[in-house]
Amino acid sequence: MKILIINSGSSSIKYQLMVMPENEVICSGMIDRIGLETSNVIFKTATVSLEETLPIPNHKVGLQKVASMLLDSEKGVIKSTSEITAVGHRVVHGGSDFSATVKIDDKVKAKIKQLFELAPLHNPANLEGINVAEEIFSSAEQIAVFDTAFHQTMPEVAYKYAIPNYLLTENKVRVYGFHGTSHKYVSEKAIGYLEKNSRIITIHLGNGCSMAAIKDGKCIDTSMGFSPSNGLIMGTRAGDIDQSVVFYMIKNLGYTPDEVNAVLLKQSGMLGLTGYSDLRDIEAEAEKGNKDCQLALQMNAYRIRKTIGAYTAALNGLDAIVFTAGIGENSSYMRNLIGTDLDYFGIEIDTAKNQIRSKELREINTQNSKVKVLVVPTDEEYEIANQVYQLLEN
Repeated sequence: MKILIINSGSSSIKYQLMVMPENEVICSGMIDRIGLETSNVIFKTATVSLEETLPIPNHKVGLQKVASMLLDSEKGVIKSTSEITAVGHRVVHGGSDFSATVKIDDKVKAKIKQLFELAPLHNPANLEGINVAEEIFSSAEQIAVFDTAFHQTMPEVAYKYAIPNYLLTENKVRVYGFHGTSHKYVSEKAIGYLEKNSRIITIHLGNGCSMAAIKDGKCIDTSMGFSPSNGLIMGTRAGDIDQSVVFYMIKNLGYTPDEVNAVLLKQSGMLGLTGYSDLRDIEAEAEKGNKDCQLALQMNAYRIRKTIGAYTAALNGLDAIVFTAGIGENSSYMRNLIGTDLDYFGIEIDTAKNQIRSKELREINTQNSKVKVLVVPTDEEYEIANQVYQLLEN
């Protein structure tokens, strides 16, 4: 069966059209820098490779562009939308309602909408993708795969907040975790490579960033919490911050709650520190001597190193760390910066290996490193396709 995968991130859309269970990719591509005048549009098949730069103001326009490329009379890969059996959608926040992949109906969409406030950069884009796909691919099953599902194995000691108990039992306020599809995929690849169940820290670095502590294939802790806004420093999100800052901004600086939310989610992180949200731009400026960019990169790496230390303690040891996603896979600069001063844990990065770019799983640690340092290209689209196929077959 042909399954179209739509992975709508906060500022990007990745897509693949796959034949399952053969795991054959018919076409793939992405649109990134959504919301900018210089959005990148990529479309690849066995015979075609297109890349163009044009303004993509929002996810709806981006998804319409994807559909037009799939159906293009000369370069497209389908003649009719009826060829597609199912559309698999990555949905970031499933709350306490969804711990597994589900077929989408009006009730599911209503639940996704109810969670907008908890994932304001993602769930609206995810639901937009669903609504547009329902219009364009009207004969296909629409399936939701939730980012939060993989983290449901966390023990209560890790997912419970130190707040009144009724907020958990009645209002479901707890750590949910995100990027679960990616953490699940790369940790399974790493376990296969290591040929044993292991203590692994996965580091997903993109516009959104998160880490997970994984023991014997199961998540025991993760850096994002109730919403995908805390933890590491991200493209436009502040990550961890003292909650008193929120009340100070409201009571002393005159911000409304909505304005504080906008600052912390859309104007902070690397954007707030440097004026740039894309790490490629920040690295280029840092190399030119921009001190704000240099400091922001160091702050980003420092936060990640601290979390490596915490998760090594939570796991009571460490066999491997895994870098993945756009920044994790492609930025040797950030991997090197993160790997600095971790020799106490036996983590040593080989500078030459770290410079190699590849789409394959690879080691970048020195021969003497006690901990494997792996770069594992994530394939959330395959993981989503596999879960969609399994749901429809079963």
